[in-house]
Amino acid sequence: MAFSDPVILEVALNGATPTERNPHSPQTTEALIDDAIRCIDAGAAIVHTHAPDISVGGEEGAQQYLAHYAPVLEKHPDAILYPTITFGATIEEKTSHVEPLKKVFPLRMGFVDPGSVNLTPTDEAGVPMPADWVYANSPADVGKKFALCERLGLGPGMAIFEPGFLRAALAYHDAGRMPRGAFLRFYFGGERSYRGEGPVDLLFGMPPSRAGLDLYLDMLGDRSIPWSIAVVSGDPFDGDVARHALERGGHLRVGIEDYAGLRSPSNLELVQEAVALCAEVGRPVATAAEAARMLDLPD
Repeated sequence: MAFSDPVILEVALNGATPTERNPHSPQTTEALIDDAIRCIDAGAAIVHTHAPDISVGGEEGAQQYLAHYAPVLEKHPDAILYPTITFGATIEEKTSHVEPLKKVFPLRMGFVDPGSVNLTPTDEAGVPMPADWVYANSPADVGKKFALCERLGLGPGMAIFEPGFLRAALAYHDAGRMPRGAFLRFYFGGERSYRGEGPVDLLFGMPPSRAGLDLYLDMLGDRSIPWSIAVVSGDPFDGDVARHALERGGHLRVGIEDYAGLRSPSNLELVQEAVALCAEVGRPVATAAEAARMLDLPD
């Protein structure tokens, strides 16, 4: 990728961040529509959302996403929108809303997290809390998510929480089994907390540093898979990992879902900061249509 190539900006609007934590977090259908349109107007090409109630799957879950995706697409026909998993005991239940949504909406991007990880908060002393939960994606479930993307014609957006996630993704790529439109997201564990100074909300992976990103890129080698960076439980602009990513030819994900810092920014403010950083580095921001071409998303 040339240094002057456009930057794909993704914004993750809400996630599990309640308005009590950040009053700008969009939690209703109307708020999701308004926030998505504002962020796309400002330069975001990809919008990731959690439906108002992600405990609901199947047709009802799909309708929740359609309710806020359709008005956004009416205003921005090229926008790339994609959901999260829903609650369920099996991978089929967790993805039960995806195919119904694809039938009524031109969904182009899916989600595959190719590994398992402890997303552990620390206590006030910095000790990992004794949680009994693991974010688990078995090899069988990973394979089923890739197969779902292949069958429905969805580009797999992959969350890379640990180096092992990337090794699994590259194994699919090197074997010729990676669906078209793949996009890697290198997630770095921030060192901040919604609970104030001291604790960390998500103790995982590598810290947001130049060395951490360089390790991932060394593993990626000369494979031409587009990639972005995100800082989870931190501030993506605290330090220089975002600038380093842009200088290395990567893309950026920002948004209230990931953010935990000293501020309470809106999604629009985070997108505007990302656009400003791209300008400082000397790279233009990709339109949604350009992003789709760069990612080679299926039509």
